[in-house]
Amino acid sequence: MKLRFAPSPTGLLHVGNARVALANWLLARRGGGTFLLRLDDTDAERSRAEYAAALEEDLRWLGLDWDESFRQSDRMARYQAAAERLKASGRLYPCLESEEELRSKREQRIRQGRPPIYDRGALKMTPEQLERARANGKTPYWRFLLSGASVEWEDGVLGRRTVKLPSLSDPVLIRADGTPLYTFTSVVDDLESGVTHVVRGEDHVTNTGVQIDLWEALGGDPSALRFAHLPLLMDSDGGPLSKRLGSLSLRQLRRDGIEPAALTGYLAALGTSHDPVPGAPRELVERFDLGAVSHSPARFDAQQLLALNRRLLHTAAFESVRDRLPEGADPAFWEAVRGNLDMLGEARQWWEVARGTVVPPPQPGEGDFLRAALDALPPEPWGKETWTGWTGALKERTGRKGKALFLPLRLALTGEDHGPDLHDLLPLIGRERAAQRLRTAATGG
Repeated sequence: MKLRFAPSPTGLLHVGNARVALANWLLARRGGGTFLLRLDDTDAERSRAEYAAALEEDLRWLGLDWDESFRQSDRMARYQAAAERLKASGRLYPCLESEEELRSKREQRIRQGRPPIYDRGALKMTPEQLERARANGKTPYWRFLLSGASVEWEDGVLGRRTVKLPSLSDPVLIRADGTPLYTFTSVVDDLESGVTHVVRGEDHVTNTGVQIDLWEALGGDPSALRFAHLPLLMDSDGGPLSKRLGSLSLRQLRRDGIEPAALTGYLAALGTSHDPVPGAPRELVERFDLGAVSHSPARFDAQQLLALNRRLLHTAAFESVRDRLPEGADPAFWEAVRGNLDMLGEARQWWEVARGTVVPPPQPGEGDFLRAALDALPPEPWGKETWTGWTGALKERTGRKGKALFLPLRLALTGEDHGPDLHDLLPLIGRERAAQRLRTAATGG
């Protein structure tokens, strides 16, 4: 069993890519197989070394590793050799029509009520005509001659699928500049690297029909290959998620403070009836079931992901986040704030509250109460009981209770109307900072 993830290093990895990568990895690990990372970087104009490095870094951040890897740009000779075999068998043929000529042909077929597919006009060229065109400076691009069959397979997610090849245009496999296209290189690589299972997005279903035909033309046995197509992701409103993927790159989610185990747990359950459970990939292997994925598009709900992230953070041990907390943060700080975090990046705000500078908001009419609170501020050392003792004394002195007692103090001490329990936070703030903030708040009030 061998699976592969084959991203193009033309941008940052987003959640749609990550879902496909995770599914392939989980299936490979569950089946005791091999997971291959292949960088589809034959598009020299758009592929970037920095994106390739970012892809690998983001996959490792998710908790994914790979057994083998290679870049398509290192295999150009293999694609050339495969192309020559197809030319020799008559399945790869040269074309000279320009984009303008092809557009004109499509429009004419539409006017005639026929499907706008390529008419295979290039097959009517004689060798002499082709040579004259080349002598006049024209360079051909190359199309694959599809068979007249209907290609069928039992999809691992979608069930029985059929692609009628006669309804499709012969695909271009090699551009005029000699650059091979994805449809071609992917089949050559899968065939030569021994891939047995291809799991990818539903938008590749038609490609699969073409590639099975090409696989057979290159000498492969289609029955030895299994396909599964994951329905595409939608946003929480049912719209195409693809329009928002720029804001859902793994790099951005990571920067915002989403935990990798929350994301992998969410993606592994997405599109199934299973409740998502946070977990590193290795913890998800046994319960991952491709057959449980629905045929319908899955909704990626950022609020559900946040809820899972929150659940993970609220029980996370200090050592698991220590290197990502502000410098100086200790277990006491983490215990105080973790129950109030949606994302780890928010810890920095509470570190500023505990150890930095806070400008309390104006509280008109609260000046006398805040001055009384300052006068009643107990001496240090402070502990968890300090807040209860201090507010109890204030209640006796002022007659205040409930929100009228606690909210002005919270606003003065933290600048926020909600947040971590002040039993835990007040000792971290310390008496000197607390007194200064109460003075500022009283003056402003």
